[in-house]
Amino acid sequence: MAASISDIRLLLRVKQLPKCADPRRVFVTGGTGYLGGNLLPVLLERGHHVRALVRTNSKGKVPAGCEVVSGDPLDAKTYRQLVRPADTFIHLVGVPRPSPSKGTQFRAIDLVSAQEAISAAADLGVPHFVYLSVAQPAPVMRAYIAVRAECESLIRQRGLNATILRPWYVLGPGHRWPYLLLPFYKMMEWFPPTRAGALRLGLVTIDQMVLSLVQAVESPHEGVRVVEVPEIRNAQVSLSAEHAKTA
Repeated sequence: MAASISDIRLLLRVKQLPKCADPRRVFVTGGTGYLGGNLLPVLLERGHHVRALVRTNSKGKVPAGCEVVSGDPLDAKTYRQLVRPADTFIHLVGVPRPSPSKGTQFRAIDLVSAQEAISAAADLGVPHFVYLSVAQPAPVMRAYIAVRAECESLIRQRGLNATILRPWYVLGPGHRWPYLLLPFYKMMEWFPPTRAGALRLGLVTIDQMVLSLVQAVESPHEGVRVVEVPEIRNAQVSLSAEHAKTA
């Protein structure tokens, strides 16, 4: 799969970061989607061993160096035996371009795939589970938020050590129209009564999101850690600081 200009720029930024001294074995669902397609090359560049669950017709989207396995993310029985020896499970499966009209799809795809992934990770004793959730509470996208909140509750019920990331909207190729809202966001962040909500529902870039996922992989957590928008925006700085401590 050929890298885009934006992918190359992100990889160049990653090359400037301190090296990861403790490579992980990472199992990824949703690795050919909007975020996953950007994340896999970065994980490989960081020296991690990556195995991606993909459908047969998507194998060509996986970068060289990534182990590809076939299975149905809606049925863990088709891939459960392929998860180990992973010590990190990243679940990124979700309906593309979420909108309020897709409530039925959220429950059929986002919810079911997460239930299957969480069950597989818990049953297999995977040490660290990384889940892509959404910022909450929010005045819109109630069906989407309800599904993600339900999945967060299931992670806690199953006793997983997990990192839950809560972006609101991820800016990137094909997802740029909210740039028009940036002046409005800045104004809301400066105004004390609306500051907390504006930060929680702030925009993040796809680079920030990828680096935040990398940070989650390289900093496994005991218990459940929730990463909100301000931390996602600061992921590159945090990655540099964490690895500088161990250098």
